[in-house]
Amino acid sequence: MKAHTSAVLGVVLAAVLALAGCDRPPSGSNPAEEPAAPATSSQQGNQTPSQALPPSQAQALASLAPLADSVRSAVVNVEVRSRGPEPRGGIPAQEDPFGGLLPFPFGPPTPRGQEPLRQGLGSGFIIDSSGVVLTNNHVVEGAVGIDVKLQDGRQFEAEVLGTDPLTDVAVIKLRGKDVKDLPVVRLGDSDAMRVGNWVLAIGNPFGLSSSVSLGILSAKARDIQAGPYDDFLQTDAAINPGNSGGPLFNMQGEVIGINTAIVGGGSGIGFAVPSNLVKALVPQLEKEGSVTRGWLGLGVQDLTADLGEALRLPMHQGALVVSVQEGTPSAEAGLKPDDAIVALDGKPITSGGALTRTVALLPPGTQVTLTLYRDGQRLESKVKLGTRPDLEGLSERTNRHSQIEPHQRLGLALNDVPPQLEARGAPQGALITRVVPGSVAERAGLAAGMVVVEAGGKPVRGASDLVQLLRDARPGSVVLLRVQFQDIRALRTLRIPE
Repeated sequence: MKAHTSAVLGVVLAAVLALAGCDRPPSGSNPAEEPAAPATSSQQGNQTPSQALPPSQAQALASLAPLADSVRSAVVNVEVRSRGPEPRGGIPAQEDPFGGLLPFPFGPPTPRGQEPLRQGLGSGFIIDSSGVVLTNNHVVEGAVGIDVKLQDGRQFEAEVLGTDPLTDVAVIKLRGKDVKDLPVVRLGDSDAMRVGNWVLAIGNPFGLSSSVSLGILSAKARDIQAGPYDDFLQTDAAINPGNSGGPLFNMQGEVIGINTAIVGGGSGIGFAVPSNLVKALVPQLEKEGSVTRGWLGLGVQDLTADLGEALRLPMHQGALVVSVQEGTPSAEAGLKPDDAIVALDGKPITSGGALTRTVALLPPGTQVTLTLYRDGQRLESKVKLGTRPDLEGLSERTNRHSQIEPHQRLGLALNDVPPQLEARGAPQGALITRVVPGSVAERAGLAAGMVVVEAGGKPVRGASDLVQLLRDARPGSVVLLRVQFQDIRALRTLRIPE
């Protein structure tokens, strides 16, 4: 329903590894009164004395070490194995372990939705001691396996509880017997932040873990054309590839944004999803796994001063209706093109994007009152919100990614042994054509070129046999594999993720 236009920034989403933990620091500091950096002695000589800083703020300006120490333990590294296309040009031919050269991987092209696995890195932060972690959707999208590492060295597997691609927010949950009493940080009030307030980003840029950077809030409510609900915070704190999903803190150690995007070719221009938007989404994501949004069925754009004058409106800010879809809540309520919506339930609407975001945060079935101007007359219209349809086709993509075979979660790509290899003496079995770096399979000592001939004491005559055996294996159990590489046979143990 969003139809207003904005200048398109060259924005690239960067994979961001971050860690954020929080024992709340003293509450005496006030983010709305954070001062600028102190002047030098030469500058002070030409200035009138300024008001003394509160002790907590003076200490924060002297050193950010106490703040950083109080939150870093809850920031986590997120390692993801996901499906995706191989680099253009494909994988070059590799040496056949049984002699000669064969194209690699073997067999027909990979079906859609079963692409080879790839490794990715990002960041997140713990918001509940039971192991609930927030990160970006683009960090975990398509994940078949997720490993989360804490600052203290502990590592856990994780599962996706819910994702919202339209705002790039995801909730994941750590798994394991030792997931308890974890360090946490809390979400703060992003609306209370003012442009110029100090902010702190912690992440893993380019693999440099727990890197801390300081900056200010450069702007609010940025629309960077990343999605229909853009309302980003802008900061000049250093955000680089490896920071996606990590936290942006205020000076009280509260998370006021999830670092999400940077401007391509820019310097000191990063964007974060505001915490107040995140707080509105988390309950649905934890419970339902996705976000169901209210919907009007309108096309809108920003009402400008020139448009207001041309339409003879007393208001120069609002959402101007440009289209009304038939059979939608807005059509049933009698809304028309050129209506200028200026309030929803008494809350001012200053732009098309503001109306889109406000409606999207309300559940379907909610009855709202729209204040609007039509032909210079002020009117009020009651509308019962509908359910926003899947305009972007995200549900189909999510369902495709959820169809994950056990061997893919383990980091394995399998195929039957080709006849040309059998002719050279290779045994029948499941040929390992790819092992994802850092995966469960790699840690078990498996490698491309090995042939699995037995699993759990049962013979393996092809890839489908091994897939079925792994599918039937109990989570947490260990499967004994007998593998052959060239003329050598060996045993490997593969633990099935819980």
